[in-house]
Amino acid sequence: MAMLQKLTLLFPLWMLISAAFALFNPAWFISLNQGSTVVFILAFVMLCMGLTLTVDDFRRIARMPKAVVTGFVGQYAIMPLLAWGIATVLDLPVHFAVGLILVGCCPGGTASNLVSYIAKADVALSVVMTVCSTLAAIVLTPLLTQLFAGTLVPVDTWMLFTQTLQVVILPVALGITFNHWFPNTVQRIMPFAPLLAVIGVCIICATVFAGQAEGIRSYIGELILATALLHAGGFFLGYGLAKLFNHDESSMRTISIEVGMQNSGLAIVLSKQAFPLLPLAPVVGAISVLMHSLLGSLLAVIWRQKS
Repeated sequence: MAMLQKLTLLFPLWMLISAAFALFNPAWFISLNQGSTVVFILAFVMLCMGLTLTVDDFRRIARMPKAVVTGFVGQYAIMPLLAWGIATVLDLPVHFAVGLILVGCCPGGTASNLVSYIAKADVALSVVMTVCSTLAAIVLTPLLTQLFAGTLVPVDTWMLFTQTLQVVILPVALGITFNHWFPNTVQRIMPFAPLLAVIGVCIICATVFAGQAEGIRSYIGELILATALLHAGGFFLGYGLAKLFNHDESSMRTISIEVGMQNSGLAIVLSKQAFPLLPLAPVVGAISVLMHSLLGSLLAVIWRQKS
């Protein structure tokens, strides 16, 4: 079990390796870029998240409402506005601007729970915040994408709504239900779930990298700058917002991580489905996964040493 945990903690390394392989050996992954393969992989990742949750996790919301609300506001106020601002200031091409805005409008990523653990933050709070932002995504992600990206391209809000329902809410609900009715089986599966989720996200990103390898190599500097600014800004502003409302250090770290780390895998799937005429839009989500994993892990290690 210790080995599984160590392999999971090396998430950024696996991301770098899979991204490099996909960029320089795209033929290995190109077949996965057909049909609904990526959608099914993301649904599996969200199912793994659902398996880690219980009804008690939702009861915790009542015991920590202030922290949850602070993180929720940071997630859906700071990140979409920050993404739109960065896209505007950097004058990104439309496909990258839409991709970045969609990343900013997505809920907190499941990797935030892992990074909170490394940072010695409040993991229970991180889980509750991820659940809350994920459940709200079914409405807020389409609406905020319409608000901030609607001036750039037509946004099919209903498609975003149905896709979010299919690849987020249903798999998570299935995982929670399975955990409730078959707890013993889930306990046997649980040690493997985080690592399987990591592998799933790496495959999703590698698939996108392989499909658009030439475009990524051409714009890699621009993409790294935009996503680095987005996630670093999310970490910084999330921490500042939490400090403004006088949260304790553990909660401030958790809120910072939750705001700064997005469900970029969801952004990849949604951009592929909702913006088929912008084939480079999903690339931003793939770079985003890599960037927030690296920055989040670095920040977590710094905080862990401080503790």
